[in-house]
Amino acid sequence: MKNFTIQSLCALLVFSFTCEVYSCTQAKDSSRVTIAGGSLTEITYLLEQEHKLIAVDITSNYPLVAKELPSIGYVRALSAEGVLSLSPSLILGEDDMGPTSVMEQLERVGIQIEIIPEENTADGIIKKVKCVAEILGVNEDIKNEKLNELNLQASDLSILSSSNKNKSTKVMFILSMESGSPTVGGRDTSADGLIKMTGATNVMDSFEGWKPVSTEAIIEAKPDFILISERGLASFGSVEKLGQHPSLVYTPAAKNNNIIAMDGMAMLGFGPRTISSAKEIAKKYNSLNE
Repeated sequence: MKNFTIQSLCALLVFSFTCEVYSCTQAKDSSRVTIAGGSLTEITYLLEQEHKLIAVDITSNYPLVAKELPSIGYVRALSAEGVLSLSPSLILGEDDMGPTSVMEQLERVGIQIEIIPEENTADGIIKKVKCVAEILGVNEDIKNEKLNELNLQASDLSILSSSNKNKSTKVMFILSMESGSPTVGGRDTSADGLIKMTGATNVMDSFEGWKPVSTEAIIEAKPDFILISERGLASFGSVEKLGQHPSLVYTPAAKNNNIIAMDGMAMLGFGPRTISSAKEIAKKYNSLNE
């Protein structure tokens, strides 16, 4: 039987874009890059390749200057017409870029699309940076300098997170409080990945994904720390006021004022800032456990 590569098998399918094929080889033409995914924009600036950017999606809010670029909409709800009007030579996307119908349309007109592998670990972030560097043809000196810096940060994080006391620290990540009940991160979420990076235990790992949870479940879980994005905290004004919420007030985290609010993309975007965010959080665990 003839041997097929994954790529050739995907090409035989009617809906070829449903086959996720990751490639970290240099693009044919990276002179006009459109990005769908905030972490990839952050990485592109880190690698000093921002001169190639012509547009980004609305999750690309760091660095702030990226918000001045034309927007192609939300990473999961892109418009083919909007992207095509910019005549990109290359589209870089996170693995939830879509919808599929738009991706197929863009492929049919011959635009190179590269989906960057996602792994919610410090090592996964470093691999992502290396992959983007390879695709964009980044100078070896710049690439190695940035990767060395990230490896040092990841090494520091590993030391901080390896404490046995950290492993006994119970953490809950709240995405939002809009429904009345906190929506929190369970298994296989970016929040779960972040908590594991800090060396702590996700107290909401009994379910998968993001889910509203009851006051009873939160009280029973007894989180030592609560993590929340600054956006999620906005309606409360302060962590002290959030801690007074009926769903949280009886938790060890609220009683000890161990609620940490940080930039959501920095924590959950799994770009370079996620490593430094995890380091900062792990340090706070350590200071409590000393």
